[in-house]
Amino acid sequence: MTSIRERNKELILRAASEEFADKGFAATKTSDIAAKAGLPKPNVYYYFKSKENLYREVLESIIEPLLAASAPFNQPGQPAEVLTGYIRSKIRISRDFAFASKVFASEIMHGAPHLSSDQTEQLNAQAKHNISCIQRWIDQGLMAKVDPNHLLFSIWAATQTYADFDWQISTVTGKAKLDDADYDAAVDTITRLVLKGCEIKQHTADASEQVTST
Repeated sequence: MTSIRERNKELILRAASEEFADKGFAATKTSDIAAKAGLPKPNVYYYFKSKENLYREVLESIIEPLLAASAPFNQPGQPAEVLTGYIRSKIRISRDFAFASKVFASEIMHGAPHLSSDQTEQLNAQAKHNISCIQRWIDQGLMAKVDPNHLLFSIWAATQTYADFDWQISTVTGKAKLDDADYDAAVDTITRLVLKGCEIKQHTADASEQVTST
């Protein structure tokens, strides 16, 4: 059973993610975070001590899923199934952690001043590992000779846009909010573009597997 402390911290983190995403770190007020969370302002300081600590907690809440999204690269697998799983996980993050994803993107665009050296090292190490996997597949003749760095950057951009530009995507599609079918279509489309563009044959991977699946 969730304790009152855990529930309150979760409410504050969720509200902080929205406020930081909408206004940025400097313009966000702890009073607005408290109001959105439906809690007294002192609770924010009781649980997180400062706005800076709360901001770092929001970043931490998205870094863990980002690292976990690379799980397909951390075990044996064919290029098609690994890339499909990675794309699906990245789209799931944009759906389930949309506000925290926006905060993370803004942090990166500003030179990552609030990321710790350990967090930066973890993210960079995982990215380099993913790139080395792609390069190995290229060397083995399992995919076209694309630039592995820019392939990974392209996947990041294609999946992250569903968090950063969700308003624009909703407006173009004529929906108040994207639904599961939209995210499944995103997975399918991005996966097809990547696998076809990299000349990867699809063996066991199923690009159309739903993003809602576990």
